[in-house]
Amino acid sequence: MAPTVFEGVDALRGASGRDLGVTDWVDVTQGRVDDFARAIGDDALFGATMAHGYLTLALSNYFLPQLLEVRQVSMGVNYGVDKVRFPSPVPVGARLRARAVVIGVEDVSGGVQVRVRITLETEGATAPSCVIESISRFLA
Repeated sequence: MAPTVFEGVDALRGASGRDLGVTDWVDVTQGRVDDFARAIGDDALFGATMAHGYLTLALSNYFLPQLLEVRQVSMGVNYGVDKVRFPSPVPVGARLRARAVVIGVEDVSGGVQVRVRITLETEGATAPSCVIESISRFLA
């Protein structure tokens, strides 16, 4: 799926409530989980091998450019996140995807701050794996 494209900060100002769609699936492999565990020094298991919650959170940054593209800006920066939740685990071997909606846009010095709710879904699961309110700033 192609990202939703906004032509500059003015186009973003009216984007609150805009559904950004859904990404393709990505495989959560044992190798990916092992690499992440080594990077953070955590090899604890959850009864079976599951992806770390923070790996799931980190993948939101992989998915966001697949959902949202802003052109005609001097810079776009990841400003942070609010309200991160992990309702269900992601088992190794599962497939994960993201869907997103713009939940707020506000003016900041030199541009806009955009809040996007990203919901990470594990194929076949009844509850989302992670729900994030991602904050990005786009400067004119």
